[in-house]
Amino acid sequence: MDHDLLIIGGGINGCAIAREASLLGLRVMLVDKGDLAGETSSKSTKLIHGGLRYLEYYDFRLVAEALHERERLLKAAPHLIHGLEFVLPHEHAVRPWWMVRAGLYLYDLLGGKSSLPRSRGLRARDTAFTAPLKGGDRGFVYWDAFVDDARLTLANALDAAANGAAIDTYYALDHAERIDGGWRATLADGRIVTARALVNAAGPWVHQMLGRLGVTTKSNVRLVKGSHIVVPRLYDGDHAYILQQPDRRIVFAIPYQHGFTEIGTTDIPVDQPEDAVIADDEIAYLCEAVNRHFVRQIAPADVTSSWSGVRPLYDDGAANAASVTRDYVLELDADGAPLLSIFGGKITTARHLAEDAMEKLCPAIGVAPHPVTPARVFPGGAIADFDQFVASVRATWPFLGDARAARMAHAYGTELAEMLDGIADEAAMGRDFGAGLSEIELRWMRDREWATCAADALDRRSKLGLRLTDDQRAAVERWFAR
Repeated sequence: MDHDLLIIGGGINGCAIAREASLLGLRVMLVDKGDLAGETSSKSTKLIHGGLRYLEYYDFRLVAEALHERERLLKAAPHLIHGLEFVLPHEHAVRPWWMVRAGLYLYDLLGGKSSLPRSRGLRARDTAFTAPLKGGDRGFVYWDAFVDDARLTLANALDAAANGAAIDTYYALDHAERIDGGWRATLADGRIVTARALVNAAGPWVHQMLGRLGVTTKSNVRLVKGSHIVVPRLYDGDHAYILQQPDRRIVFAIPYQHGFTEIGTTDIPVDQPEDAVIADDEIAYLCEAVNRHFVRQIAPADVTSSWSGVRPLYDDGAANAASVTRDYVLELDADGAPLLSIFGGKITTARHLAEDAMEKLCPAIGVAPHPVTPARVFPGGAIADFDQFVASVRATWPFLGDARAARMAHAYGTELAEMLDGIADEAAMGRDFGAGLSEIELRWMRDREWATCAADALDRRSKLGLRLTDDQRAAVERWFAR
């Protein structure tokens, strides 16, 4: 067999499993019909969190697991993940004050010993938090974490590749069948590869993939669209807001890309993964959610960009989309060569999911699993003090300027030293494509991070697409084409 494991899907779950398996010494190949994090994993709310609202559904185990993973991830990828302070106003609350206070106490308790501050009530001196709001100074403050979702997915793939995994993007699986001792798969380019076991981490396409493999399943997924909008900055400060809505949903307002505010998300059932397109009524809903709470009012015309992702939630029979569990289910079909299918999951718990996947799959291929990632840092993440690290980047390469130095420090961490080795001035960075994006950075994305086109580089690796003009974006596309 060419490989021990063939993984279908380059989202956060597939890449986390590739990392876990390669660190266990397995021969791993991962394929995706598009880019890494090309779909759901780059279209999240950008949070590493326990899920405060999951407490309403008594999902205490999932919340505790996610909060402990949050702490691990803060240490493992301090360049990609940082603590984020949330303000939860009580104005327009649909839950009694005592219930929210009790929920936050429980949230702190389930998180155990954490590097993030504990929750507290709003105080009279918290004018920076209350000034943007329409009225009322009652409410709460608590902490979770912000994440660059696409680059965290990429970091998993980079660590897997550094340990021998083959990562092939834009290569769809055309066909696969069980053979004696494993699987034989044909890729879209005609290559035939063999593997002892197959992992179906196709996310929203998990059921379609099972159908192509001729495998039936007892598990099901609920496809739920979550849409977000971006508007010019609603308020000053680095804190976020969590806003209660009359329908008992919550909407986040989060600082985004230095000068913008991200607002989301919705929960809309859809029939197909391809339905990940924001609708006018979703934009209106998110605008109304903000206008209910903030002094500054917004309209659909203020939206500068948006994204929608389809979450493949495990179908637990819940009556509505908002209450469907965010937990995951791993289904092993060992009728012949092993096939492991992933249902559900979330970015925060992807490392834990991968560990569980190996515990379930490894015995079927005669391998003894053991934890390999609980304390492992991601590529670029060996940083003790991130503020000091940014200061050193600015001092070493002063021509970058403060904003670009901070952005690149966040994106690449300690690997930035390798990218800029020998670079002494702006001229050595190569062509300037706008918004601080230079040719040397594009080369790094192409040669080290599997970027093949402008969308890979601008919408996922850097998020700079938000700042480039159409002409500048076209210039990046021409660069990749050459």
